[in-house]
Amino acid sequence: MKTIDFNSDVGESFGVYQGGQDAQIMPHISSANIACGFHSGDPATLRKTVALAKSHGVALGAHPGLPDLQGFGRRTMAITPQEAYDMVVYQVGAMLGVALSQGMTLAHVKAHGALYNMAAKSRELSLAISQAVKDINPNLVLFGLASSELTRACEEIGLPVAHEVFADRSYQADGTLTPRGKEGAMITDVNQSIEQVMSMVCDGRVKSRQGDWVSVQADTLCIHGDQPGAAAFAQQIRAALEQEGVVIRACTAQ
Repeated sequence: MKTIDFNSDVGESFGVYQGGQDAQIMPHISSANIACGFHSGDPATLRKTVALAKSHGVALGAHPGLPDLQGFGRRTMAITPQEAYDMVVYQVGAMLGVALSQGMTLAHVKAHGALYNMAAKSRELSLAISQAVKDINPNLVLFGLASSELTRACEEIGLPVAHEVFADRSYQADGTLTPRGKEGAMITDVNQSIEQVMSMVCDGRVKSRQGDWVSVQADTLCIHGDQPGAAAFAQQIRAALEQEGVVIRACTAQ
């Protein structure tokens, strides 16, 4: 029996700015990656999003990013491993406090945007991020791009890890995601998305933009909450997975 966690980046609103489709997506996912305030999110949004996840029985995850509200955390920044460590500890700590205030526990951590992509290629940043998570709670699961430096760092230091694949992003021949802004980076056709998801989850491979097949380990599947039509995508992807007998279940530490 195949199982997969289905996650989405949520809680990405702050002040008067409202982003994403959290209320519509939440019924279809098993894990929520909640923004912690650096790239988006604020105290009230954290509280409300935790409550929303709790009402749907969705596992809670912290979604720390670079300190870049204007760029939504998607612009590369020159940071040291120590700075990465400190950013993660600070943001996960905020998320942990809000979760505890509502009688919830934190299940996982997933870096956001540029921080995620930087760590996928940098051993030094990956070790700093994974050590930060382990120092907070060695039972937290860290989500990382499948077969990347981040997942290798987790395995090296003994931190639970979930290899992540993406429903709405295309891949390069080296297994990395096609950079945003490049043609074809985002998958906007739901049938194309479902075809890619089934290949990754059921066959363990994904076709790159260059036409090569790339092997992937699929422990958790992501759909971005700020993608237009994300809720409809999530609903149809989940239905397609369940029709194939795939069980949707949150990741837990082994």
